[in-house]
Amino acid sequence: MEPLKGKTPDTQRSPGVLTKQQRIAELARERPQESFTSLNHYLDMEWLTEAVERVRADSAPGIDGQTLADYKRGLEHRLSDLLHRAKSGSYVAPPVKRVYIPKDGKETRPIGMPVIEDKVLQRAVVMVLEPIYEQDFKPFSYGFRPGRSAHQALESLWRQIMSQNTRWILDVDIRKFFDTLDHKHLRTILEHRVKDGVILRLLGKWLNAGIMEKGQLHYPEEGTPQGGVVSPLLSNIYLHEVLDCWWEEMVKPVLRGKAFLIRYADDFVMGFEFKSDAERVYRVIFKRFEKFGLSLHPEKTRLVPFGSLERACGGEAQTPGTFDFLGFTHYWGKSRKGHWCVVRKTSRKRLNRALERVNEWCRENRHEKLRYQVEKLGLKLKGHFGYYGITGNLRSLEAFRWQVIRQWRYWLNRRDRDHGSMSWERMQRLLAFWYLPPAKVVHSVFANPCF
Repeated sequence: MEPLKGKTPDTQRSPGVLTKQQRIAELARERPQESFTSLNHYLDMEWLTEAVERVRADSAPGIDGQTLADYKRGLEHRLSDLLHRAKSGSYVAPPVKRVYIPKDGKETRPIGMPVIEDKVLQRAVVMVLEPIYEQDFKPFSYGFRPGRSAHQALESLWRQIMSQNTRWILDVDIRKFFDTLDHKHLRTILEHRVKDGVILRLLGKWLNAGIMEKGQLHYPEEGTPQGGVVSPLLSNIYLHEVLDCWWEEMVKPVLRGKAFLIRYADDFVMGFEFKSDAERVYRVIFKRFEKFGLSLHPEKTRLVPFGSLERACGGEAQTPGTFDFLGFTHYWGKSRKGHWCVVRKTSRKRLNRALERVNEWCRENRHEKLRYQVEKLGLKLKGHFGYYGITGNLRSLEAFRWQVIRQWRYWLNRRDRDHGSMSWERMQRLLAFWYLPPAKVVHSVFANPCF
């Protein structure tokens, strides 16, 4: 039998679960217009055991303080009891602990921490629903899907702009999507494909679960489960209906020229050949999202002229602009062979955020041994290069590495005041002795003849 789309062997530990998921996927492909009325029978001890194995070992504990290691003690009894409560309807979704983390150096972003048992059950439900919706989701949707990544979305965007006569980009920003998702619309969308009472009841309990914040419990009427395993899937299901299907079935057929949509979770851009098409979509997209209880940021949602200078013609000739997508600023530039092409560099916001985190880490760990600091900074650099190391971005990578060295030297200098300043000469000797990885392009497009 054909393997489940997007799955890789290392994410499947139970052959029995894999076989059942393949069967669900097969039925979903064969019956694209039908609803599944009986799914909860897949939830058994083997299924829940697999769900436990898929919970991250370092998962933060929820309001009960229980870790995954704690939960695994007496696991068989715990899962048997959980299974009974889930199917009988007596399961109560516990409140989610909410904390805030810094965002962009100015604002903060809420993070939810469900209890471990809730994560297990949510994972089990995702394992049931994912094979169904993976058959429905569009190929231009990349976020929070098995076997798909942000770099695939970036590559698809790059290749479509380069291969099509793209002259306009519609850069869209949804206001607080995960906090404002409408529960009533979501339930209606879910029932198009899923009508199993047990599954829908569990999803409803997670949507209505309380949030514990600073000792106060409140119940939001909008948004997806904070920090929940099921939240990314529910968000994709929602935008699949609100945006993806609308674009594919109602928008593209009436456009004059070529157009494309690339979506990663709630972050998406549209590309157009003609300005008239772009303006037409811009005029209606606000109303489309309002219909489903969502709002677009009026200032951050904008039309960007993006035709290369050698493609500009007629009345639409304009200086190409720039736009940000998935942490990169996209703009037209010259390749090393002198060809016009789309170049990507680390966005200023992401670069500043990364440097602020490194600076804070250096400050807090300046008294640690040099070996420890070098190892940790090396890992941070490799992580940064692993995501931002794409063709054309080497200069930004080198700038990031240089700024990390400057920040590290600053805090080493503060630490070593009693033993002499950390001069640049002394710093160079230190760098010659201790290894920090060089800037490196990890994701290359040199196979493309443009370069």
